Amino acid sequence: MGFLSRVFGDPNQKEVGRFTGFVNKVNSLEAELEKLSDEELKNTSLNLKEEISQQARVIWDSAQVIDDRPERNKQLKKALNELLEPYEARAFALVREASKRAIGLRHYDVQIIGGAVLHQGQIAEMKTGEGKTLVASLALYLNALTGLGAHLVTVNDYLARRDAGWIGPIYDFLGLTVGVIGPQFALIYDTKFTSEEDNERLKHLRPCAKQDAYRADITYGTNNEFGFDYLRDNMAQDPTQLAQRELAYAIVDEVDSILIDEARTPLIISAASSESADLYAQFAVHIKQLKKDIDYKTDEKARTSSLEPSGIHKLEQLLGVPNLYDPENVRLVHHADVSLRAEALFAKNRDYVVKDGEVIIVDEFTGRMLQGRRYSGGLHQAIEAKEKVNIKEESVTLATITFQNLFRLYGKLAGMTGTAVTEAEEFSKIYGLEVVTIPTHRPNQRIDREDAIYKSEGAKFNAVAKDIQAINATGQPILIGTVSVAKSERLSRILKNLKVPHTVLNAKHHQKEGEIIAQAGRLGAVTVATNMAGRGVDIILGGAAPASTASDKDIETWEKAHQDVLELGGLFVVATERHESRRIDNQLRGRSGRQGDPGASQFYLSMEDDLMRIFGGDRMKGLMERLNMPDEVAIHNKLLSRAIEQAQSKVETHNFEIRKHLVEYDDVMNKHREAIYRSRHRVLHAKSPEAAEQLHASIMESMSQEEGEEYKKKIKDWQPELLFSVERAVTLRAIDVLWVEHLGTMEDLRESIGLRAHGQRDPLVEYKQEAYNLFTLLQQNINSQIREMLLHVQIEPQAPPPTVETGQPRTVLSGPDKGEDKLPATKSDLKVGRNDPCPCGAVNPETGRPYKYKNCGLVNAPHHRG
Repeated sequence: MGFLSRVFGDPNQKEVGRFTGFVNKVNSLEAELEKLSDEELKNTSLNLKEEISQQARVIWDSAQVIDDRPERNKQLKKALNELLEPYEARAFALVREASKRAIGLRHYDVQIIGGAVLHQGQIAEMKTGEGKTLVASLALYLNALTGLGAHLVTVNDYLARRDAGWIGPIYDFLGLTVGVIGPQFALIYDTKFTSEEDNERLKHLRPCAKQDAYRADITYGTNNEFGFDYLRDNMAQDPTQLAQRELAYAIVDEVDSILIDEARTPLIISAASSESADLYAQFAVHIKQLKKDIDYKTDEKARTSSLEPSGIHKLEQLLGVPNLYDPENVRLVHHADVSLRAEALFAKNRDYVVKDGEVIIVDEFTGRMLQGRRYSGGLHQAIEAKEKVNIKEESVTLATITFQNLFRLYGKLAGMTGTAVTEAEEFSKIYGLEVVTIPTHRPNQRIDREDAIYKSEGAKFNAVAKDIQAINATGQPILIGTVSVAKSERLSRILKNLKVPHTVLNAKHHQKEGEIIAQAGRLGAVTVATNMAGRGVDIILGGAAPASTASDKDIETWEKAHQDVLELGGLFVVATERHESRRIDNQLRGRSGRQGDPGASQFYLSMEDDLMRIFGGDRMKGLMERLNMPDEVAIHNKLLSRAIEQAQSKVETHNFEIRKHLVEYDDVMNKHREAIYRSRHRVLHAKSPEAAEQLHASIMESMSQEEGEEYKKKIKDWQPELLFSVERAVTLRAIDVLWVEHLGTMEDLRESIGLRAHGQRDPLVEYKQEAYNLFTLLQQNINSQIREMLLHVQIEPQAPPPTVETGQPRTVLSGPDKGEDKLPATKSDLKVGRNDPCPCGAVNPETGRPYKYKNCGLVNAPHHRG
């Protein structure tokens, strides 16, 4: 304990102590609720929801007039917490009682504290195995009583489905609905439905429309899907296309993984562009002819590469150009840059894998494959060329957002994880989230051994394998963490030679990640995994516990295996390298010692590890030389271990600065996005005659007096409904087209602005000024395009074809573009062919092109009902 803590007391203990009275209040209600019947409990819950939701809706609607998002969320959080405060203890007691009856689990007192922290809009740090999934049910239920919806954000769709299916009976018991969304599915918890799933927790999840899953009281889903749905909704041409509703409250599970580790990679919806793939293939060949440290240099610490004069000269000869950096060769310089980065900085089976002829990014923190994610700026194409696989077309960005700004959209945000304290400063500064460490239910018994440090990587891996062989001979289960696919496979080969049976889990074998990790505590199990694999899944000693429907013999067999592993010392965690972040190391360690179980952990390091080589510096090398130990002998030295932790701390600070820098730039773009999406939202949701009149009045203001007179003549015979339909469609079209162009312009500005530093100017200040000018120009261009389109659009009445039994005139929108880009329309009798672009304006997010009428899935759009 530090000096300040000794003098003033531990601030975390004080924070936890604040909840003692609240826990006592929840406990005091238990006897009262135990006397109620199941039906009485449900009615109590539904009455609470009816009472709270009416007041919450007033609070929500009144806050929407505040355009400044941070101020709006601040006021929302305060008002909603004040509304819910009188109901908090009773709501938590209801959930605890429902849980006892529905799934046979009673929340511990420390879990009640965790739920209260989540409800307040903070991060609850709870060790692995402390029941975070059950803890979340308390805060989710309470906030769902507002009727505004509550989201639980997970790192993968397996966890989203598993957790919703497991906790669903509690919510259902209390009369609330539960939805699940993922990349290829939308589900709703329904006890009347039973699927053929083997997993007991998934059998009552029924397929449904995505809108239904979002309109449930509580929605579980992945971070990616919540983000992509937000972007898709802001590309919609009609309210019937919208999936999401209010973004009122969210709990982010594994919050450090989602809000920190993945914060550097934005979500992007894109469409194909016309950039040729031939140049990438050509440059992949040319770059391989250059020599490292002679023709180009790399800085692994900064992850940068640059051509030397000799390399530039060689490329000019290979390309047949006199000057590579001539202004007319801008495209060549771009290709040279990304191809060099692909060759020098990105390694197969570390940064990416090649599977089925496709380059797939591997998450540097989790070791998981990031399906559907691509490096931007042509880098992905350069890697495809390097690996000689099919080069996909470059793309143009249609919509994008970072996770930082996605989750700052929520009125109230909370998070939970086993490891957050080391990143507390970042959570506070970027998200305004404070970290509270929740005490464990039982004391931690895990033994963390001193680091074993070797001179060479080869000696380290041999020592790891021999120690694993010895431990495995006793039957004690072992989980081995590695930092890359390549190193997990290297260790696997050594273990095979030693005839140690084991399972490998990495980006190449991830389909049953959760199931494999759940069994890693079996007697004699040896599991080699990339760091954090199976995160969110408990490793239970003796293997996953049998289902409630299992036979007495199966339960007895498991109990014996469980006891055997306990007697052997529990799960032994072996780490083959230290990560750049201490937090990732702690996550791996935390897989052992669950709920007071025994366990052990051991880190094996070498002076050739990436962290030691890149960030350790000469100090550690000097220490190793002075100790003068043979390669095969491990060194246990506190000075070395301290130096390693200092190196990790430096890297953590460096990475935080990078993410903070990204946020500072993205905040500029976010203001643009907020303003555009707000304008778009008002137009899209305009329903009343007053809203239609406001839209028409704003359009008449971009126009000159002469243009205004011309437009009045054009529309004098139009019905008000038709006028509003056309004006709304034209406005949305102009916003969308020019917004996409603006995204491209801003991306170019962001890439080039760093050069301003050479002129002694602050790039961020310059970026803000340029961005302001560009956004002003964007608004002017939107107004100009709306005016031009409306002045040229024509409404042409046509007689209906004989097959249509209606006396209504048909309507076609046309203009000087000769119908190539048809304007969205809402008339049910619009004349359109099956293979024509759908007039609703819906765009296929995979291609960026309009859906054909016959393929458009917007079956609720008015023209589809005609």
